[in-house]
Formats: sequence, C-alpha cells, structure tokens
Amino acid sequence: MEPPTSSRLNSRKRRKDGSGPNGAAELDGIPPKMSRRSLGLREPAPFSDEVEIDYSKPYIRVTYEEAMRGTPLDRPVRVYADGIFDLFHSGHARALMQAKNLFPNTYLIVGVCSDELTHNFKGFTVMNENERYDAVQHCRYVDEVVRNAPWTLTPEFLAEHRIDFVAHDDIPYSSAGSDDVYKHIKEAGMFAPTQRTEGISTSDIITRIVRDYDVYARRNLQRGYTAKELNVSFINEKKYHLQERVDKVKKRVKDVEEKSKEFVQKVEEKSIDLIQKWEEKSREFIGNFLEMFGPEGALKHMLKEGKGRMLQAISPKQSPSSSPTHDRSPSPSFRWPFSTKTPPSSPANRSKNESAVTYDISEDEED
Repeated sequence: MEPPTSSRLNSRKRRKDGSGPNGAAELDGIPPKMSRRSLGLREPAPFSDEVEIDYSKPYIRVTYEEAMRGTPLDRPVRVYADGIFDLFHSGHARALMQAKNLFPNTYLIVGVCSDELTHNFKGFTVMNENERYDAVQHCRYVDEVVRNAPWTLTPEFLAEHRIDFVAHDDIPYSSAGSDDVYKHIKEAGMFAPTQRTEGISTSDIITRIVRDYDVYARRNLQRGYTAKELNVSFINEKKYHLQERVDKVKKRVKDVEEKSKEFVQKVEEKSIDLIQKWEEKSREFIGNFLEMFGPEGALKHMLKEGKGRMLQAISPKQSPSSSPTHDRSPSPSFRWPFSTKTPPSSPANRSKNESAVTYDISEDEED
C-alpha cells in the first residue's frame, strides 16, 4: 500500500479534464454536478462529541487502493488532520483542502489542541482554544472538529474516531521527546502527506507584528485603545502621540507639495495650449495679411480694377464705326441772290457736302 505522492497533492490549480466550463465534462449539454454530503457547507462543522457514531458496526479500516477507487456514500474515507490553527490563515485552509481532496469520498475530521497542551509543548498562542475551535469550525472543508485533541495519536484514539488515514505535511515534526510524532502512523501505512503553503504561517504573521510593533501600537492608540490595554508605558505613549502629530504634519506638507505640483503642471499645460493657439492665430493672421496686402494680394487687384474704371469713366466714348447712318431730310434752303454758288456750310456739314457737285435749293429751280 503506497501513500499518495506529494507531487499529486501539490497542485493548486483546478484541473480541466473536460471541455465544459471550469473544466467540467459536459454530457448532452448539461455539466455534471457534485453531490454535497458535507455538513460544513451550510453551517459550522459539529464537534465530535455532538456526532453520533454507530458502534454496532465493526471498525474495519479502508485500504489506500479501496479509498482511491471510491467507497460507498454511506462509508466515506475518514481522514484526520490535527494542528494548533492559531491565527487561522490561508495556509491552514489549503492544508485542510488537500486533506479533503485526498480521496473521492472523504469525511474530514480536524483535531485542535487545547491551550494547555499547546503552551506546554509549543508556546503561547495569540488566540485561545475556543477562538481556534470556532475558526476551524467555519472552514468549508471540515466535517467534524475534535476539541482538546491529543498531541500524540494513540491506537485508542484512532479506533474511537474510526480514522482511516492521518493527513499532515511530510516534514518530520519533532516534539514531546520524539523525532517525529507521526513516525508510528507512517509505519502503519496510515499517513497521507500534504504540502505546506510557502510564505504564510502563524510564525510569519507574528514576526510581522513584532517587527512593526510601533506602527501597530500607534494604530491601535489612534483607534481608541488605551495605553494600559496595549501595555505601553507613559513615555512611549507620549512618543507615539508626538510621532502621530509629526506624521500628520508631514502628510499635510506632502499633500501641499502634490497639489502645488498639480497646479504647476496645469499652468504649464495651459501655457503650452495658449502658446500653440497663439502660434496658430499668428500664422493665420500673417496668411490673411499676405493675401490682402501681398505682391499678388487682393488689394493690388482692387486698385487695378479701380484705376481701370476711373480711366474708363474719364475718357470720351467713341461712336462705333459700324453703326448705321441715319439719313436726315434736307432742310429747306435758299439761293443767294444773283449767285450760282451754294451758301457757306457749317464745319459739321462741310464733310457731307464735299461729295456733292451742285446744291439744289428747290424743285422750282429745275423748271
């Protein structure tokens, strides 16, 4: 019987085996749905002393091969995971998620150690045991919670809770005078390893708080906590208040600097816009000026046209040569007495009479 490998459990990504949404295989257009058998999905997980166990049936462990093939719904694989779960965080939740998904049909039992055992074997906790119980109860992967869990698992405890496998990370856990408290579980073939989440742990969170202690102390003082509640001395309290005032002044100065920078930037942007508009208007003005007053501008053409019109208005009009002549009826004339010559003609009529040989005065003269 081989325990599950760590590489198989280390995968955090959802596998996409089918073509349906979220990797679910589609059958006739309807994605399959997983049956919900866990009590922890809709309400907090119950405590072990609140769950009835049918002891009339004999306790027969399920082998790893049987667990991987899948067990009947009324006989889930009972997996146990224990811990302190102080400052319950995502690393705890991921470990419990891996334990829940070890087998197709898994019933996850989580043991939480009491304050007494934890303080004796590991150290002081931030949360008390009741707070830690409640945090684990509200994890969606948990089906049952064991309060005051033992530090070392005994055969009697395993048989009492009818545990098939124990889930924990594979790193040897030395405590209580033992190099590995899970050594006998591993030898019995009941150990199912899970993977730790790097970068997050209770110790890391406490380290962050201790490292930035002044920041968090000032934060809580600002929120209304007293120096006595924070175990802060009178001098440190005054120091924190002074630092808070200095930070407020710095923030105001920084805000003023940012606003002044924004104002200067806006002025620069507006000045650039004004300069660009001025350049455009100046180019437009110069173009219009050249069009009006340039060498070939409109003004020159206007002056030429005006000059031509003035000359045309001043000079006399010539009668056209091709115009038809209008014959005028001869005016009555008389003959100078005792003279055969025609009377003197005016200069205007002289040209007309040059072609005439004789000038008749009246029709009676012919007679």
